Amino acid sequence: MICSTSILYAMRRWRIISFTVGEPWTVSDNHSATLVPLSTVIQTLPLSIAYLLYMLASMESVRGVNVPMYTTLRRTTVVFTMIVEYLLTGQKYSSPVFGSVVLIVFGAFVAGARDMSYDSYGYAIVFISNITTAIYLATIARIGKSSGLNSFGLMWCNGNVWKDVEKLISIPTIYAGLVCGPILLLWTYIRGDLETTMNFPYLYSPGFQAVMLLSCIMAFFLNYNIFLNTTLNSALTQTMCGNLKLNVIGQCLGFLGSGLYAYCKLKGK
Repeated sequence: MICSTSILYAMRRWRIISFTVGEPWTVSDNHSATLVPLSTVIQTLPLSIAYLLYMLASMESVRGVNVPMYTTLRRTTVVFTMIVEYLLTGQKYSSPVFGSVVLIVFGAFVAGARDMSYDSYGYAIVFISNITTAIYLATIARIGKSSGLNSFGLMWCNGNVWKDVEKLISIPTIYAGLVCGPILLLWTYIRGDLETTMNFPYLYSPGFQAVMLLSCIMAFFLNYNIFLNTTLNSALTQTMCGNLKLNVIGQCLGFLGSGLYAYCKLKGK
């Protein structure tokens, strides 16, 4: 989050990007202007909350089951996404699109059939992760259309609540208040993850820190592409992306389902 916030802030101040749709990237900034109006930040609070739940559930679900079973169960996210989109926006899909979703889910279970091992807690947390993922993506699509923010602006508000207080004190503009950061910090402290991290023997190793920084930068670009794809297309389209399976049959069925969905999308069905 610190890495993403720093990159966005630097690019915005250097006038490389803008945060709102239709705003010129080279618009001049003055010190009395906020990067994003407080009213817009409040409007995007549900997105920050959805992201927080999505992150916590996703990280916990990885611990609950083995990787093949995790991948299999995560493919059912497309079903939850369709349900959430219908509940939030009334979005309905045609029979061919619905068939492609069924085919993808079936292919996932074919791929993970050999690794089936029932674990009530593991299954439950993965399905919770699927639900939070669907809510997160649907929230991106909904707020992206109503807030007037582009993908960069949504990413900025997703992790931050920034308020201009220059009018209150005679110093350069100060921005403060993180939404997700403090909550996650408290959560890692309660779970003991923070202590484990601080005791990691290679924490201050230049090599480890370089790899961690690169990982954070890659996460920034990954999140940007998620926001961009979801706002330009739909939550379901984003869920469909990257349906690689763990064996040949699963891969073929997943690829066939994704291809069918893409055909239906292009044909406007």
